[in-house]
Amino acid sequence: MGLRGAKPQGKVRLRWSPEFAYAIGLLATDGSLSKDGRHFDFTSKDREQLENFLRCLGLKNKIGTKRSGYGKGKLYTHIQFGDVLFYRFLLNIGLTPAKSKTIGELRIPEKYFFDFLRGAFDGDGTFYSYWDPRWKSSFMFYTVFCSASKRHIDWIRNKLVQKLHIWGHINRDQKKTVYQLKYAKGESLKVLKKMYCGRKNIYLTRKRLKIGKALAIVGKEL
Repeated sequence: MGLRGAKPQGKVRLRWSPEFAYAIGLLATDGSLSKDGRHFDFTSKDREQLENFLRCLGLKNKIGTKRSGYGKGKLYTHIQFGDVLFYRFLLNIGLTPAKSKTIGELRIPEKYFFDFLRGAFDGDGTFYSYWDPRWKSSFMFYTVFCSASKRHIDWIRNKLVQKLHIWGHINRDQKKTVYQLKYAKGESLKVLKKMYCGRKNIYLTRKRLKIGKALAIVGKEL
C-alpha cells in the first residue's frame, strides 16, 4: 500500500451558528477565494469588520494593510489565510473564485438566513435617508443590498418575498456594473428588524448607529 499524505487540518470550525452565517455573508461580499483551492483574502476599509470576521470564525490571524490600485490609492485593512476544508465547504454552498458576477443562490440554513443577510449588508449594502422636499415633513429611508450578479440579487429578493412578503425594487447603478435591491420605509423597517433582532448579534457599528439615528427621527427603533 502506498504512503498517504496527511489529511488537511481545518482552522475554521464548520458548524452553522449566527456568527458563522454572518461571516459567510461578509465573505460573499467583501471576500475572495484564490484559485489554488486553499487561500482566502478578506478586505475592508473598516478594521472592525475584519475583527468581527476573525471573531466569528475563531481565527487569530494578523490584520494587515494594503492600498487599492497603485501608488497612493486608498488604504484598506485585510487578512489572508488558508484552509482547504473551509474552502471546500464554501464551494459546496455556492461560493466560488471570481464570484462577483457569477454568484447565485447560496445554501444557507433557513434558521440563519438573516444573520447571513446582515453580514452581506455590512459587506456591500448601504442605508441612506433624507427629507423629501416634495412633501412637508416627509422623511425617507432606504435599505439597499448590492451585487454585480443579477442572479444573487434575485435570490435575496425571492427569499425576502417568501419570509417577509416584501418586494422592494431592483435597479442598476450609474455605471451599470452593480445591481441594487432597495427597500423603502415600511419594507425597509421589516428587513432591518429581522436582521438586528438579537441583542448579541455581531454587526458593523457605524452602519447600526446610522440606522438608529435615522429611525429615531420617525419615532422608530430596532
